[in-house]
Amino acid sequence: MSRRSIPIEEKIEAQKELVSKAKDRYEAELDKLEKLMRKRDELRSKELMEAFTNSERSFEEVMRFLSGNEVDDE
Repeated sequence: MSRRSIPIEEKIEAQKELVSKAKDRYEAELDKLEKLMRKRDELRSKELMEAFTNSERSFEEVMRFLSGNEVDDE
């Protein structure tokens, strides 16, 4: 019994199929990652706004702090 050798074109087509499936999986995982990162950013933004709303600092004080021009009260 001799082994049947697979022509190079068949090997190329099989490899193209594998690469295509891998690319589809990669893109699906990348999409999941991007959605999770957007969700994290939305949660952080909401948390920041709640902290700002609940703080006793004025808008100007907060903006001065965020820009790095905060002057210590103490």
